[in-house]
Amino acid sequence: MAVKVLILEDNPVARSFLCRVVRESFSDTILITEAGDLEAARRHVVPCNDGRTLVDPFKLILIDLELPDGHGVELLAELASSPATKIVTTLYSDDDHLFPALQCGADGYLLKEDRFEVLVEELQKIVRGQPPLSPAIARRLLTHFRQGSGALGTPRGREGRIDPLAPALTGLQSSRPMTLGRGAPLDHERLTPRESEVLTYLSKGFTIKEIASLLGIKWFTVNDHIKSIYKKLDVSSRAEAAVLASKEGLV
Repeated sequence: MAVKVLILEDNPVARSFLCRVVRESFSDTILITEAGDLEAARRHVVPCNDGRTLVDPFKLILIDLELPDGHGVELLAELASSPATKIVTTLYSDDDHLFPALQCGADGYLLKEDRFEVLVEELQKIVRGQPPLSPAIARRLLTHFRQGSGALGTPRGREGRIDPLAPALTGLQSSRPMTLGRGAPLDHERLTPRESEVLTYLSKGFTIKEIASLLGIKWFTVNDHIKSIYKKLDVSSRAEAAVLASKEGLV
């Protein structure tokens, strides 16, 4: 079965470029749907007006920010409950575009001005369970943390106040495991047998692509299982999931 991808981009040349990047990034059969504005994208992914929910068929959604009929952040907010991997693809690297996109649920942030090979490499990080971030964006996030708190901890704004962007940024900190002990009881009984299998392989250091091969399923399906595991165990990273699973005897 083909993996369905939605590309929201108003510039036809940039849209064609992103199509090539996506096809080069993954070995699966890819079925791409193109949308030139928010209205066209919404017809594919948002609930119908009569209350009947349109099944969201997409596993990967690339979203431009500045569009003829609105802003890509609007669609990100509307897709907050969608299991699709949502990646911003834009020319804007400034804080005013970056942080709102992360707050609204972007799973990655790529700059279209990057070389073809760089974009392919960054998209392929999805298979390895890493957030796809253009190098300039990754540096900006690190700078934000270091200037805000002196370390990669909770960012603080002026006068020592907690930075309201912290929740959005914390989920993208793959460089270190997050601190355990959120106070919520572990509800691992809710894990399905397949999720338990995925968690076991995840804890042993297998990549998403390797897990997919071992289980005979698509890597996007593994990615969906991992998102579900993170939600059920109340964790935000592979490292945290592995530590918690080992501590609780889940693997």
